[in-house]
Amino acid sequence: MDLGLRNKNALIIASSQGLGKAVATLLVKEGANVMLSGRDESKLKTVQRELEELAGGKVAYCVTDITKNSEIVNLVNRTNAEFGGIELLVNNAGGPKAGAFSEMSDDDWQHSFELNLLSYIRIIRETLPFLQKQGGKIVNIASSSIKEPIPGLILSNTFRTAIVGLSKTLATELASDNILINTVGPGRIATDRVAHLDQINADKQGVSVKEMEAKMKAAIPLGRYGEPEEFANLVTFLLSEANSYLTGQTYLVDGGSIKSI
Repeated sequence: MDLGLRNKNALIIASSQGLGKAVATLLVKEGANVMLSGRDESKLKTVQRELEELAGGKVAYCVTDITKNSEIVNLVNRTNAEFGGIELLVNNAGGPKAGAFSEMSDDDWQHSFELNLLSYIRIIRETLPFLQKQGGKIVNIASSSIKEPIPGLILSNTFRTAIVGLSKTLATELASDNILINTVGPGRIATDRVAHLDQINADKQGVSVKEMEAKMKAAIPLGRYGEPEEFANLVTFLLSEANSYLTGQTYLVDGGSIKSI
């Protein structure tokens, strides 16, 4: 199937590793032009070289701290200058601090708000004029906690859920501009973030990381962690021309972990 992504211009947030990198990789393979972003320039340079070797779409990068609005404005303007427009947006951000409600300070709450929710709002606001020109697609990456709160992740449970409300509301407001917006929540995908959480839980329970991984995998019907590429497959479909009628929806990529209907 031709997904119709060749020469489309995409901005992928937090794409130097993990889920963002996987999405960027698949888009480049499909012929899209991709702007990478993140805070670590050395990682961004490495990913840029890797993706350019795929001989797909154009690849550029912009060092960006998405908790700072001025840097978001610069990122969006750089993307437009590099590619001559923006048609696809993937909002993504690193996971917030793990811990219980009693362990979180005002600073923890404020930082997570700025990183995991306000950044999405700001990025959509800045890219909207470009997306409106010919219709576009937005995917907001959240977490499986949008359906079932994860113990010990109070910050993620709070702000990831708010992303769903944002996406659902914007799906109605932006429909007249032919902009489709959806939310995708990853379950336990094999990324550095999940490895970090496994280490935290292993330390708390006094077991090895391997034992913790085995316990977590046993709770997943498919019996394993997902691969970033498997997550990227769905995101790429939602960004593609093959998706012409799905908007305002929430999808989980979790191997069947969440039991709710």
